[in-house]
Amino acid sequence: MGKLFGTDGVRGKANVYPITPDMAMNIGRATASILGAGRRSGLKAVVGKDTRLSGYMLESALTSGLLSIGMDVLEVGPMPTPAVAHLIKSMGAACGFMITASHNPAHDNGIKIFGGDGFKLPDAVEEQIEELVLSQDYSKMNALPEIIGRASRIDDARGRYIEFAKSSIRNHSLKGLRIVLDCANGAAYSIAPLIFRELGAEVIVTSNMPNGLNINDKCGATCIAHASELVRAYKADVGISLDGDADRVIFCDADGNEVNGDRIIGLCALDLMERGCLAGNTVVITNMSNLGLHEAMAKAGIRIEETQVGDRYVLERMRQGNFNLGGEQSGHVIFMDYASTGDGIITALHVLKIMMTRGKKLSELAAFMEEFPQVLKSIPVREKKPLSEVPALLRVIADCEAALHGTGRTIVRYSGTEPKIRVLVEARTQEQVDLWADRIVQVIKLELC
Repeated sequence: MGKLFGTDGVRGKANVYPITPDMAMNIGRATASILGAGRRSGLKAVVGKDTRLSGYMLESALTSGLLSIGMDVLEVGPMPTPAVAHLIKSMGAACGFMITASHNPAHDNGIKIFGGDGFKLPDAVEEQIEELVLSQDYSKMNALPEIIGRASRIDDARGRYIEFAKSSIRNHSLKGLRIVLDCANGAAYSIAPLIFRELGAEVIVTSNMPNGLNINDKCGATCIAHASELVRAYKADVGISLDGDADRVIFCDADGNEVNGDRIIGLCALDLMERGCLAGNTVVITNMSNLGLHEAMAKAGIRIEETQVGDRYVLERMRQGNFNLGGEQSGHVIFMDYASTGDGIITALHVLKIMMTRGKKLSELAAFMEEFPQVLKSIPVREKKPLSEVPALLRVIADCEAALHGTGRTIVRYSGTEPKIRVLVEARTQEQVDLWADRIVQVIKLELC
């Protein structure tokens, strides 16, 4: 048995280790035991899921594990990840679980775990859970028959999150905006259209008919082509594409052009700074963000804090520095004044409010930066062999860095959620980007595929 937790919980192919019913049950047992240490009853856990077929299987198993240790379970059904994080606090729960593989295809699934504060568990706690699960030492964990937990469905969970999300922009009217909303056939398929419509927007909804197998299938934040086409066809003001669990979002402007996380973080930072609301005059981003964002923020007098890839690391740095805005190029944007995780719906609401209050198109707001040419490639690998043990790859990376010294950069890393290696090359010219990306990928295919 290998390591369970990646950069975003436990994830893999559904019904294949570690995403099996028995493993889900044991994760529930271990989490309840560790977070409920010393308290054998009275604690609650919120359990949500996205729309994958395997979610039913994992939900039942996870719930059984929690109940067996004496923890009550509040099941909220299909619900965005950030909604689950909010409901944990709203309902006074000790922890929460989101059954999702985020932007991955339907055959994958996973489990994200949150503490009672609505934040993802610290690495140290995940390590404790992992150690207990892998030890399979459950002999002293089970609750006595009279304190086995109870499970119940929470009918008003959706309404709680809807009001919370709208309050993040003080119920600012969106009347007059026409938006295309791509729900990725995922967790927000029902709740997201209601939020935007209740605020007065005209909403053209797509990918909101999940069947258990079509989540993220040619739709959502990882494939905005359909939303882009609809924006042009309906002459909409903006396109909003959520991912499968709605913790990230990618936009397109009125011309159907993509507006990614870097531009959204930057335009929100500029708005907050101008209103005197940007904590520490700082934004937190990862090392995958475009160098153009760095230049634009420096020009505006905004400081940047940089972390490794993963929204958990962005959150960690934001909490350490008491910063209130951060995120990733992939569309995770965190408004710490309101949410304890990336929230695609709240991000979209803030962007729409900025458009309304400033009377500007999204394309105008997003034009604050000039992007460096950049390519990001994901290559499936047969194993995640340490890069230090692949000398040919180290050599080509070193050659690339030497050639781009002072004018670009390269990042090569394994995905924390999939059996893939990511290659990012960024430079002043597209010719340089293509040249070095191709060379690095060629070596990867020879050595790791």
